[in-house]
Amino acid sequence: MKNLRLKLVLVIAGLGIVLSCKNQSNKEIKVNKENSVLTEESMYRPNFHFTPKVGWMNDPNGMFHYNGYYHLYFQHYPDDNKWGPMHWGHAISTDMVEWKEQPIALYPDDMGYIFSGSAVVDLQNTSGFGTGGQVPIIAMFTYHNTEIKKAKGIDVESQAIAYSLDEGLTWTKYSGNPVISNPGIRNFRDPKVSWNEEHNKWIMVLAAQDKVMFYGSKNLKSWELLSDFGSDLNREIGTHGGVWECPDLFPIPVEGTDETKWVLFASVNPGGPNGGSATQYFIGDFDGTKFSMDKDFETVLNKGQNHWIDFGKDNYAGVTFSNVTSKNGGKFYMGWMSNWEYANKVPTETWRSAMTVAREIKLVRDADSYRLAFNPVDEIDAYKVVKYKKENIAVDGELALINSEKINFSRAAINFNISHIKKDSFTFKLANKQGDELSFGYNGIDNTFFIDRNKSGKTGFSDTFSNKKSIAKRISDRSTLSGTILLDKTSIELFFDEGSTVMTEIFFPNVPFEILSIESVDQDFNLDLLEVNQLNIN
Repeated sequence: MKNLRLKLVLVIAGLGIVLSCKNQSNKEIKVNKENSVLTEESMYRPNFHFTPKVGWMNDPNGMFHYNGYYHLYFQHYPDDNKWGPMHWGHAISTDMVEWKEQPIALYPDDMGYIFSGSAVVDLQNTSGFGTGGQVPIIAMFTYHNTEIKKAKGIDVESQAIAYSLDEGLTWTKYSGNPVISNPGIRNFRDPKVSWNEEHNKWIMVLAAQDKVMFYGSKNLKSWELLSDFGSDLNREIGTHGGVWECPDLFPIPVEGTDETKWVLFASVNPGGPNGGSATQYFIGDFDGTKFSMDKDFETVLNKGQNHWIDFGKDNYAGVTFSNVTSKNGGKFYMGWMSNWEYANKVPTETWRSAMTVAREIKLVRDADSYRLAFNPVDEIDAYKVVKYKKENIAVDGELALINSEKINFSRAAINFNISHIKKDSFTFKLANKQGDELSFGYNGIDNTFFIDRNKSGKTGFSDTFSNKKSIAKRISDRSTLSGTILLDKTSIELFFDEGSTVMTEIFFPNVPFEILSIESVDQDFNLDLLEVNQLNIN
């Protein structure tokens, strides 16, 4: 184990040598009054959200935990800042907060690009790839064959595996690939694999056009089709505005009970609640062959109520880590922090895209049905170093709360609490002297949360980036409203009502934000608690 960890350290240390130097020019953005140059790197490279050193990134892939390390693989094109021939990039972490990029894990080959997938720790060596007591890590991914696509064939995508005998650092592609050939479905991709203890087999869920398909296997090499879910001749379940992608399937305990339910994710592009790409979820049961929606959840779903993991425009293709749960049995999750409407156009050149922070998923039962709650992982608390706290703040009109002399808004965590919310409405505003402004808050009349980035800085790269507010219906009916706000240089993640409603969006101010204010609408109210923490993450 010592040798492996030493190897990890050496790999990290060698990054500066092996990474491509393409596009590392630190493009100049603006010069402020003191004539100090603001570069793309200093303005837009996130402090605590993972980004690749260079090149393009989208979906998180193959996330797992083993021997003290979390592994994040990701869709990656290292030679340009736009989507291209897909590789699997790789990063590692000991706490899901600070990530260290590793050399590329999987390269495209004659069988195609390496599209999204998953990785599992084969503890029982069911695959037979392990030798001499080594535990193999198995990655399952989609081959995307561009030659077949150019010839207008249907069987563009198939499923393949690779194995690692050094805990995910290097990989060997299986000589028997593909392990699942294309059955005549144009969009057939993104396998997510997990071990089903009850039925003693591997279960894989796969996106197939506008539904998901379930497969089973004893050895990760030979797969049997079990069932499908989402669209058939009789009805459509969920949102079908576009192609389904990046599914996930896992059991999770219901908070405060002995009950366990199953959760199914299905990302859809387009079709999101505020435009573009987003991820929907379903709650039910899985019998080892078939997923069935819970009746109460189906009733709520049919009424058009919440079935989105995030109502912001910038959280897509997220899945969970394998081989790890929280202390209460919850799952850990990360998503791609962008949207296909404008992902190739955002104003960064050296790299494009970031991941969300890692989040813990919990399953909650309320009066009507089950719902998911997402919150930042507890590990981020260890990075809080400076605290500003104030209680019982009377808000009447617009009130300045805190400025950048006290807190750096490019890496901050903010908690607030308002009791007796009733019909009160409020707007938080982040602003700078250039006139950039990011607004977010709550409309008590409509019972909705919102984000408005129309004046947030650079917005002209896309017609749909800031053409309207993003809206989310409040799920909780409590009289007290609470919120957690995570701010990085170019992103905001909002967790309202203990994570029952989440909104994630990116933005690109011309200069850093300098002040946080709050404004009451129609009537005054009390902000019971405002707590702002600096995050010591660089």
